[in-house]
Amino acid sequence: MANEFVAATTAGKVQGALDDGAISFKGIPYAAPPVGALRFKPPVKPAPWQGVRDATQFGARAWQNDTAFNLAPAIREVFAEPPAQPLNEDCLFLNVWTPALDDGGDRPVMVWLHGGAFISGSGASPWYNGASLAAKGNVVVVTLNHRLGAFGYLHLAEIGGAEYASSGNVGMLDIVAALEWVRDNIEKFGGDPENVTIFGESGGGAKSCMLMAMPSAQGRFHKAIVQSGPSVETMDAASATATARAVMQELGASSVADLAAAPAEKLLAAQNAVLAKISALSFANRRKQGFNPVIDGAVLPGGPFAPAAPAISANVPLMIGTNKDEMNLFFGMAPWAENATDATLQDAARQFLGDRTPGIVAAYRAADPKASARDLVLRIATDQSIRMPSLVIADRKVAQHGAPVYVYLFTWATPVANGKLGSCHALEIPFVFDNLDRTRLTGDAPTRGVLAEAMSRAWIEFAYKDNPNHGGIPYWPAYNAAERPTMMFDLQCRVENDPFGAERKAWG
Repeated sequence: MANEFVAATTAGKVQGALDDGAISFKGIPYAAPPVGALRFKPPVKPAPWQGVRDATQFGARAWQNDTAFNLAPAIREVFAEPPAQPLNEDCLFLNVWTPALDDGGDRPVMVWLHGGAFISGSGASPWYNGASLAAKGNVVVVTLNHRLGAFGYLHLAEIGGAEYASSGNVGMLDIVAALEWVRDNIEKFGGDPENVTIFGESGGGAKSCMLMAMPSAQGRFHKAIVQSGPSVETMDAASATATARAVMQELGASSVADLAAAPAEKLLAAQNAVLAKISALSFANRRKQGFNPVIDGAVLPGGPFAPAAPAISANVPLMIGTNKDEMNLFFGMAPWAENATDATLQDAARQFLGDRTPGIVAAYRAADPKASARDLVLRIATDQSIRMPSLVIADRKVAQHGAPVYVYLFTWATPVANGKLGSCHALEIPFVFDNLDRTRLTGDAPTRGVLAEAMSRAWIEFAYKDNPNHGGIPYWPAYNAAERPTMMFDLQCRVENDPFGAERKAWG
């Protein structure tokens, strides 16, 4: 019976298992372990194996700090998941969910890029289980792990020379290697290598942005979805070099050889010490400090969306959107937000707005005179860091006059945590995957299933035909800079032109 679920890859055969109506394969190596002499180096092909490799368990996670985002205890409780996979530098694994094997099926392939900025996360989260999408949509779903933090984004070119020219982007090159694995192997899993959609949330959305600007990723995917993860700009080489030197200082390393030989635990501790010196309130600048992909002139020539959308992906259709209350996840229970009053509102906002505070606050107050000070300051933080950059990307993509762009705003609010989270960051993920029962974040109201059906079907349709429209939602037109049509995802989905337009105009 088990032999029913054996698939052949270019490196050897793998044994999968049934998983909620789909066939799953977990922990498939798509590149060699990036350890020893391969630390800080681009990925290389995995060594072939004999016989049939068991692929029923997830592989190890990349090294990371599980409390990197310092969420409030009440929020951590809602997000609690089963015990995660162990940490290991040997982390370059991917997972596949498919309706059928090697049947000549030309199924769209949907490659999910996990969130967690570029410092945490894995493709094994129960939220990302691809069985429901694969079974209901007749698609092949792939998730993956890649190097994170200092292991994947430590720019050593100016310190270590040509040998480390691409070290600041090896985490992204891992993803390219996974996409190459998809190109070379996915037909055996029932998928079409010529119809690949990349999609991701938060840091995963930023990864989609980066891939759109990377020459090595060109042609490896054909559509892109960015969920609450815009990256207009990213690290420049000078800032990235300064970060690398700060890691060396924390580690007591005098050379790249010292870095390459350091125990993984100590390198992670040095990374955490560097990140601890960056204020959480500088969220809007998160892609330009810490550990992120680096504009190195080669792997990432520029951008990714500055000063314009990348020309190499002009023909790639894009879906991009945000959640109405993104920052409630991070700051919704912070005292400076919880205790904000009209008298303290400007001081609260000034922490991240600086000199722009009076004009922005006045515009938001005028647009919504009845909003509480808490809601107003969190909305401003959300728009500055996630919604406005997402609209910049949409505008610049539209200006190319190439492939279409579809914009959405997710407005359904969760009842958990006494309603304080609203339409928070990451809340749309269980709806996209139709995995409502794999998380406590969405509560248990049966009506939420209608929205999960509408959203998951839109993502599936986009993967099939470059267009998210289907019979369960109102007609969703492509975005344009004049009318700005936006799909509002809620229990009653609707299209609205330029939602919260007065607030948008306040940013200039």
